[in-house]
Amino acid sequence: MRKLIDYINKNVLVRVASLQTASVLTRIIAGVLTSKAIAIFIGVEGLALIGNLRNFVSSVQTVSILGFYNGTVRYVAEFKDNAIKLSRVLSTVFYFGFIATILVSFTCYLNAESINNLIFPSYNNYAYVIKIFALVLPFYALNMFSFSIMNGYSNYKMLIIINIIGQILGVSITLLLIYQNKIDGALISIAIAESLICLITLVGIINRRSLVPLIKVKSVSFSFFKKMSSYSLMALFSAVILPLIVLAIRSHIIDTIGYKDAGFWEAMLRISKYYLMLVSSLMAFYILPRFSEIEDVKEFRKEVFSFYKTVMPMFALGLILIYFLKSYIVTAIFSDEFGPVGELFMWQLLGDFLKVLSIVIAYQFLAKKMFWHYLITEAFLVIILYLTSIYFIDLYGVKGAVIGHFVSYLMYYALILTIFGTSLFKVDTFKKAN
Repeated sequence: MRKLIDYINKNVLVRVASLQTASVLTRIIAGVLTSKAIAIFIGVEGLALIGNLRNFVSSVQTVSILGFYNGTVRYVAEFKDNAIKLSRVLSTVFYFGFIATILVSFTCYLNAESINNLIFPSYNNYAYVIKIFALVLPFYALNMFSFSIMNGYSNYKMLIIINIIGQILGVSITLLLIYQNKIDGALISIAIAESLICLITLVGIINRRSLVPLIKVKSVSFSFFKKMSSYSLMALFSAVILPLIVLAIRSHIIDTIGYKDAGFWEAMLRISKYYLMLVSSLMAFYILPRFSEIEDVKEFRKEVFSFYKTVMPMFALGLILIYFLKSYIVTAIFSDEFGPVGELFMWQLLGDFLKVLSIVIAYQFLAKKMFWHYLITEAFLVIILYLTSIYFIDLYGVKGAVIGHFVSYLMYYALILTIFGTSLFKVDTFKKAN
C-alpha cells in the first residue's frame, strides 16, 4: 500500500490531479448537462437513437485512425530526440492515417442511407447526419494525430487546457443544437463535436512547427507500420467491436420491446460511464505504466492485491452509495420520466465491480504486449456479452441487458483468473511477450 501511495505521489499525482481529474470532472459535468437537456427536450426514445449513433461514431473514428493513437504516443516519446526515426514515425502515421480516413469518409458518405437504416431502425430521415459526420471525420483524424504528438512530448499542461476547452466547447454547441433542433440537433452534435476540437489542438502544437518538415512521403516506413500493427489491432478490436456489440444489443431491445426501454438502458449506461471514469483514469495512469516496469511475478501479484485492498473497497462503498441514492441520481441527471432506470442499477453495479476487478489484471496484456491473449479474451467477452444479453432480454425484458452485463463479466473475470492463476497464486518469473 505504501508503495502505491509513494508511486502516485512521485509519478502520477501531478498528472492525475492536473490533467485527469480536471478533464474527467469536466467530462462528467458536460455529460450530465447533456443528459439533462436530452431528458427535457427530447425524452427517453430519443436517447436510444443518440446511443446508437454514438456507438457507430466511436467505432468509425477508431477505424479512421487505424487505432494508431497509443502507438504514436509511445514512439514519439521514444524518438523525440532522434529526427530520422521521428520522421519515420510521423510520416508513416500521417500518410497511412490520411488514406484510411479518406476511404472511411467516402464509404460513410456514399452509404449514408444504408447506415441510417442500420443504426436508426424504423427512422429513415437521418442519413444527412451520417453525411455530415463523413465530411468532418478528417478533422477528427487530424486532431488525434496532433493530440498524440503533444502526448508523446509530455506536454501535459497544454493537454489539460485543450481537454477542458474542448469539453466546454462541445457541451455548449450540443446544448445549443438540442435547444434549437431537439433530436436532430443532438445527433448533429455527436457527428461534429470531436472534430471541432481540431482547431484548438492545432493551436496547441503551433510551437511544434519544426515537426512539419519531418512529415514526408519518402520517410514512410513499412517496417515501422508492422511495429505499430500490434498496438493498432488491439486498439481496433476493443474500440470498434465493443461499441458495435452495444449497438446490436440496443437494436435488439428496440426491435423486441421498444425505443423507450432502449432509452432506459442507454440512461443506465451513461450513469455507469460517469462513475467509471474516475477509477478508469487511475488505472490508466498507474496500473499500465507500473505493470510495464515489473518483471518479477511477485511484484505483479503484490501490485494487483495492493490495488484490490486500497482502491476496490472505496469503489465498492461508492457503488453501494450509488445504489441507495439511485432514484435521486436518475432524477438529477435525467427526469422523473426515467424512473424505471432504477430497476437496472443492481445488476449494472455488480457487473461494473467485476469489470474493474478483471481489467486491473487484464492490463498486463497491454503492458507486456500479450497480443493473442488480449484478442482471445476480448473476443470471448464481446461474444458472451452479446449472447447473454440477447438471451436474458428475451427472458426478462430490458433488465436482461444488465443481467447479461453481469454474467459476461463474471465469466470474463473467471477466464482472466484462469490465465493469471499461476502469476497470482504461485511464484514464477515473467517473460515479456515479443
